[in-house]
Amino acid sequence: MPGEERTYRRWLSSDLRSFQVSVGESDLLISAERPLCSKAERALRLVRSELESYLRRDPEFARALRPREVLPEAPPIVVEMASAGRACGVGPMAAVAGAVAQEVGRALLSETRQVLVENGGDIFVHTVVPRTAAIFAGASPLSGRLGLRLSRVNNSFGLCTSSGTVGPSLSFGRADAVVIVAVSAVLADAAATSVANRIKAPSEVSAALEYAGTIPGVLGALAIVGEHLGAWGQIELVEIDRIADDREGAR
Repeated sequence: MPGEERTYRRWLSSDLRSFQVSVGESDLLISAERPLCSKAERALRLVRSELESYLRRDPEFARALRPREVLPEAPPIVVEMASAGRACGVGPMAAVAGAVAQEVGRALLSETRQVLVENGGDIFVHTVVPRTAAIFAGASPLSGRLGLRLSRVNNSFGLCTSSGTVGPSLSFGRADAVVIVAVSAVLADAAATSVANRIKAPSEVSAALEYAGTIPGVLGALAIVGEHLGAWGQIELVEIDRIADDREGAR
């Protein structure tokens, strides 16, 4: 997301060392136990190279809005994106941001016990202590006032967001934010897109969250539409007064 949509990054407060790595359209905010800029950039260049090389062979993969099979000898990241898209009934590129974050995060785990890689609201997480992620939901009055407590430690997982009102990503819904916690960032990203596509009004939140619970590997889901909120599964919400105050002051 360009410029304004990434103002949520000013909310970051962590005991970890945070740094930014950008290559092409990819703009990652990474938190780890020490700055690993060079290794992160190498990992990002590698994953982008693998994706770009495959897309030259299979350009329809980039345009597909429905699940798509991959060509022989596709790289593992492409296979995982296609699998996530198939599980969630969406095109494989719905999982690309989560996939890139995950590949970079996995590469860094050889040199840090903890790493969080954020890629436009899609996050790969591996932490040894519980953490709280603030929820950005655009113009919703709930944006910046709630946090999601992340108690899953010593295991990698994904925390991804899709929105029909914020950012340039394609969504067929009108949710201000759909947040998915899943066993991988690839799956969380695809699931967030799929669930968000199903929400065009507050009355559709419950059914969309029920659908999220049918996707294998999805651990929890949250949806915000204006002042309306719904949650399912392993979702622990906490109030965040400080961020709410900062948000008011920034208006």
